[in-house]
Amino acid sequence: LPYRAPLNPDNLFGHLAATAVPGVEEWRDGAYRRTLRLPYGSGVVALTPGPDHIGCRLALTDLRDLTIAISRCRWLLDLDADPEAVDGQLRTDPLLAPLVDKAPGRRVPRTVDAAEFAVRAVLGQQVSTAAARTHAARLVAAYGEPVQDPQGGLTHLFPSPAALAGIDPESLSMPRSRRTTLTTLVAALADGSLPLGIDSDWEAARARLSALPGFGPWTTEVIAMRALGDPDAFLPSDLGVRKAARALGLPSTPAALTARAGGWRPWRAYAVQYLWATDDHPINHLPVAQGAPS
Repeated sequence: LPYRAPLNPDNLFGHLAATAVPGVEEWRDGAYRRTLRLPYGSGVVALTPGPDHIGCRLALTDLRDLTIAISRCRWLLDLDADPEAVDGQLRTDPLLAPLVDKAPGRRVPRTVDAAEFAVRAVLGQQVSTAAARTHAARLVAAYGEPVQDPQGGLTHLFPSPAALAGIDPESLSMPRSRRTTLTTLVAALADGSLPLGIDSDWEAARARLSALPGFGPWTTEVIAMRALGDPDAFLPSDLGVRKAARALGLPSTPAALTARAGGWRPWRAYAVQYLWATDDHPINHLPVAQGAPS
């Protein structure tokens, strides 16, 4: 898969590997691997960062899915971004410029399935990365569709909204308010009243999400950023963003940071990636271990 250079793979693949849901995703032999739900069947993809392209190896149950599978992989890795335009705009802020100059070409890690990401965003509310993966893995084991993966350790497709629509809230080991958030979201996805996808109207989707119980600005914006592909989605209340802003001498309160970020538009989602990358969290690094599932 070709792309416009530069491309910094660290936070892109690091984020996907660090948040990988067991059974659905893994890091193995230097590649990010995951299962794909496709129109005619299922698939498994292995994506490997390279100096001038992304290696893409696909195993599909139906070859009619080849074109859309490639399209979804390009979308996942934000390969159609214009890094020169993005970085050029962000460099106009003297406090952001050193971050861009140090590691240019950061992309926004996205998703191959907007509904899946929305569910995972709720599972990740106010818990650690490890806890979010555990919650998601339980749903996968209970409601995901089994797949064959002779080349690795993938076992399931992530459950569809229809499969999750009949979930017993009492079976979810999370606070009651978050159970309500999850079941309400799943119902809206399953009945079509909440359409999410790369062709969604960003503001209409934000309005629908914000109307659901338990959906604050952070959850809504992270879905807009990673599931809908809004390049200007912004997370001024995110703790990592505020910590980075404070360290750089940027305003760290959400209102003041939003005002300062006006100069970063329309690429604030990319500014978030640069701010997040100032932290030593595993999401910002390619996994060191090779040959083992994440």
